[in-house]
Amino acid sequence: MATPKVNREVDVVVIGAGTAGLNAVAEVRKSGRSWVLVESGPYGTTCARVGCMPSKLLVAAADRAHQVATAGVFGISTGPMSVDPRVLFGRVRAERDRFVAGAARSTTKLPDDQRLQGRARLTGPTTVLVERDGQDNIELKTNAIVAAVGSRPNIPPPFRDIMERVWISDEVFELNELPESLAVIGTGAIGLELGQALSRLGVKVSFFSLGSAIGPLSDPAMQQCVQQVFQDSKAEVAMAWHLEVDIKQAQISESNAIELQWRDATGETHQQSFSNVLLAAGRTPQLAELGLEKAGVILNERGLPANWHSRTTRCGDTAVFVAGDASHYRPVLHEAADEGRVAGQNAAQYPQVSALVRRTPLAIVFSHPQMATVGTRFTDLNEAEIEIGTVSYGNQGRARVQNEHAGRVNLYAQRSSCILVGAELFCPGAEHLAHLLAWAVQQQLRVDELLSMPFYHPVLEEGLRTALRDLSKALQIEGNCRSVDFAESAGA
Repeated sequence: MATPKVNREVDVVVIGAGTAGLNAVAEVRKSGRSWVLVESGPYGTTCARVGCMPSKLLVAAADRAHQVATAGVFGISTGPMSVDPRVLFGRVRAERDRFVAGAARSTTKLPDDQRLQGRARLTGPTTVLVERDGQDNIELKTNAIVAAVGSRPNIPPPFRDIMERVWISDEVFELNELPESLAVIGTGAIGLELGQALSRLGVKVSFFSLGSAIGPLSDPAMQQCVQQVFQDSKAEVAMAWHLEVDIKQAQISESNAIELQWRDATGETHQQSFSNVLLAAGRTPQLAELGLEKAGVILNERGLPANWHSRTTRCGDTAVFVAGDASHYRPVLHEAADEGRVAGQNAAQYPQVSALVRRTPLAIVFSHPQMATVGTRFTDLNEAEIEIGTVSYGNQGRARVQNEHAGRVNLYAQRSSCILVGAELFCPGAEHLAHLLAWAVQQQLRVDELLSMPFYHPVLEEGLRTALRDLSKALQIEGNCRSVDFAESAGA
């Protein structure tokens, strides 16, 4: 017997009540168009519930532990350090829940009759069926659809049969005990942040990756620096790194450990047991069961819209707009908010469509040292058209003061115009330095203009001045930049 169905007409259907979806709703409301928001899970954004906020709470706890453990270099004795996992993770969850409650309130404030709880799938170019447990299904006839359904963690094949024993990033925050050892599958932002934090809290951590890179930096010189710092056998918190590996098998051993078998880049096979495994091998947009093909959306081999437009969020010539992590274009919160806004605007005025002027790309990894990419990544630049300025933070004045002297920054400028176009950072304070550089790139500032800005002493920003001077020298070979000659401050 078919479930009863109720028909309803509305101008815009927004699927997903995360950052992108809520911003889309805000724009549709401004337009005066009618709308419905559909959500299949609990309210509260990915960032607040299982992403950026709880992960930074764990990183903050690990930072405190690391500061205590390394206080001896300053002549400060703290005695043996101990970690109480119940208190630690209790605070993570309490603060996480506060952030989630704030995000959820912004959803529950919306009119009840315009919020539907259920599973949405497209049944035609402009029709959406909402399946609701224990209630009549609702078919929405609409003018335009915003799909902001977010993403879910990837599960590599070797682990699919033992998922009851394997963690995804969402589950780390529910712990009350720390494992003795942990294998982290993935060396991207999520794996690095959580893995290094747990290592600093006393867990023996080993990283595994199919690729050869640690983190998002694409400049070979930057990658070399990252790997030297992280793989240093004298590091205060040693972590094991297994790059360019193929994990062949994951199984539960007789001792109830998780036994991994992998083949390294030379073809040699290895085997090791771990207390637990954390899967951090990226995330996949949750588009597969949405039925986008019913609206004429073509999906590529990765399950993403093949004809999605990054400035309009529209899929080809359809009435479907995909925004936020579901687009997989720049899966970070501020980009999701921007995409949600433009998707909402375009859905409200459809078939008229406007293009978003996108912000300068900015991505940060809260490892230690931190990593960041700004503007155009090195791998996307034409090396024949740019010059590179660099600075090592291995002996930078303020970094030495803080006992955080490690890392490097590379800056990239167009040779023809001397305009800064990008940067890759691996250094203390990268989260702040990257913002300054992103603002400079977005304003299309020249290197000489940046060198005319004030630099205080002693600060980490002086390292940027050193890199800018190095870049200026390279550019002056072509006679493009006028010289700015300020006295170098000691220790910069």
